[in-house]
Amino acid sequence: MKNNILETALCASLLVLATTAGTASAKALDDALDCHSTGHKFVAPLLAAGDIQSEPMHVESNSVNAFRTNHPLTAYGFGVYVVLGYQANDPIFRPGDGTPIGDWAYGVVVRGAKGSVEEAVRKAGSDATVKQAFPFLTAIVCSSD
Repeated sequence: MKNNILETALCASLLVLATTAGTASAKALDDALDCHSTGHKFVAPLLAAGDIQSEPMHVESNSVNAFRTNHPLTAYGFGVYVVLGYQANDPIFRPGDGTPIGDWAYGVVVRGAKGSVEEAVRKAGSDATVKQAFPFLTAIVCSSD
């Protein structure tokens, strides 16, 4: 009985440590999400640092590219699920099969409810568009339009 309690406590401690360590070492993208940049200026440094994969995992018809993360990233305290980006005539980005979103766009999809994410974004002073992508996945996007 005593061993079960110790094993349970040890497992719980390791789980908390693993969760905290990932968040503590995550790179914060808050400053870059102030909507004063471009798709290239946002995505290129993340590619150069190896923070995201070099090939998009998905390209929307409006040419927004979705890149998987290689390392933990955060935006306003929320874990980043994917990085989004597009810039016209930029070889970093693949074109979609529809009308492009504009000259450029960039952002992230984070793990968090829209209300909580939007509150954090506005509190930080960003004008980014905040939209629910799926339940508990929220997009934070800046665009030229």
